[in-house]
Amino acid sequence: MNQNEKEVLLSIQHLDVVFGRGKKGFKAVNDVSFDIYKGETLSLVGESGSGKTTIGRAIIRINPCSNGAIYYKGKRISGKLSRKADREVIRKIQMIFQDPAASLNERATIEYIISEGLYNFHLYKNEKERMAKIEKITEEVGLLPEHLTRYPHEFSGGQRQRVGLARSVVMEPEFIIADEPISALDVSIRAQVLNLLERFKKERGLTYLFIAHDLSIVRFISDRIVVIYKGRIMEIAETEELFHYPLHPYTKSLMSAIPVPDPILEKDKKLFIYDTSIHDYSQEKPELVDIGNGHFVFGSPTEIEKYKKIRFGEEK
Repeated sequence: MNQNEKEVLLSIQHLDVVFGRGKKGFKAVNDVSFDIYKGETLSLVGESGSGKTTIGRAIIRINPCSNGAIYYKGKRISGKLSRKADREVIRKIQMIFQDPAASLNERATIEYIISEGLYNFHLYKNEKERMAKIEKITEEVGLLPEHLTRYPHEFSGGQRQRVGLARSVVMEPEFIIADEPISALDVSIRAQVLNLLERFKKERGLTYLFIAHDLSIVRFISDRIVVIYKGRIMEIAETEELFHYPLHPYTKSLMSAIPVPDPILEKDKKLFIYDTSIHDYSQEKPELVDIGNGHFVFGSPTEIEKYKKIRFGEEK
């Protein structure tokens, strides 16, 4: 499908997020722009402190935007909203957090935790319908009916993340921000949670922003990948395009950190360290440019020409 034919569900335009004021102000997100299409999984990848979670929290209105705007279905959702519009955003956009233990109320039963959004938004006609919704979603995420009367501390990390997923999905959202939802889980459990996310995407027509620091995980679930470094976007491309043609040096450094499943090859592998001093932006201003194939790269005009030659085969 042509990019132009896709429906833009969420659009981030020239977003800045600044923490602190004046000289002590720290710009965590710097002039970030990208679209998320309906029905896709877009992964936002970068190392710790790159601004990934800050962007996710700006979308759900925890972090205020210092500049720029965020649009959902063509309507601006950043800044002040009416109470009705605010509630609509809260319901339609849900977030799954990295640490399932910290995001669940330890004093509440699993039934109450999953029901909380239903209570707040009156998304049921009567008690029978509420319980039917809870039991259905509990089964879908792989938990048992007897789990509903228990408390979060009685569960493993993987089970708690399933509770977090159930709490989000029971609201019947359209868009879910998954903030490193598997990084705190054992490897064997990760695949199960990823498969659940993929199943809900197909069955419920969900759209995801998947936040991660590990490129190897996102390869199998993403339609497109956005690479971010210190609050700025370095590269955006469809997943296989990015893996076959990583152009920005920072993307290459993330690629080189992906483990190789062969111990001999892994031992001989050379890590590529990104060094910002290779760029000279004193004369030419860098920008995020579409070089073709929906592949965006951040660079000066000279760098962009070099990236185009590498990508389209004029320079080996």
